[in-house]
Amino acid sequence: MTAAALSYADADADSPSPVRRSRTEREAIVLDTAERLFSARSSRSVGMDELVRETGLGKMTVYRLFKSKDELVGAYLARKAATVLGHIDEILVLLEGDPRAALLAVVEYVEGDVTRVGFRGCPFTNVSSEYDDPSHPARSAAADYKFELHARLERLAEQVAPGRGEDLAAQVHLIMDGMYLSGGLLGPDGPAAHGRELAERLVDLAVAESAAGQVFSA
Repeated sequence: MTAAALSYADADADSPSPVRRSRTEREAIVLDTAERLFSARSSRSVGMDELVRETGLGKMTVYRLFKSKDELVGAYLARKAATVLGHIDEILVLLEGDPRAALLAVVEYVEGDVTRVGFRGCPFTNVSSEYDDPSHPARSAAADYKFELHARLERLAEQVAPGRGEDLAAQVHLIMDGMYLSGGLLGPDGPAAHGRELAERLVDLAVAESAAGQVFSA
């Protein structure tokens, strides 16, 4: 099959005027649409027929990309996770050599997310809570994201407070989850506004305990 034929085969065949788009472009259209609709309402309240209409693509085109709505919801969260973790990794690179500043900058990143216009809570918590099955793609994607995030926090925390990294990472992670929950329900001026300050106190306490433990063991 020629390149031109491949282009037409990958076009939106359901459209009266097929547009040549790569698979990546079509996936982006579907996922962008899903993010807009899921964020405005919920994934369960958005049917595939509505989503297909909003994409401007044909039904067969969308289902060739994502065989089911469950698969689409999982892909939406997986892409969201890659975006968020990518931003966090940029912070870590920028502040390499200063793990304390990097750890607190991650909390500040959450603070910025919580205070943005249109914030409706953590998408990983919101979407995954709609599905009871632990093996559902949404639950799996959310769990994978939380695991990857925690691994980054733990590496930083261990550098900040050797011997106290595991506890400190868990505490900071809990603060971040609390900021998302509180910010979504009570707004950015509620308890979420104190998240960064609390994280800094816990970091400094862990540093002091780590130093004291090192002196005692010596």
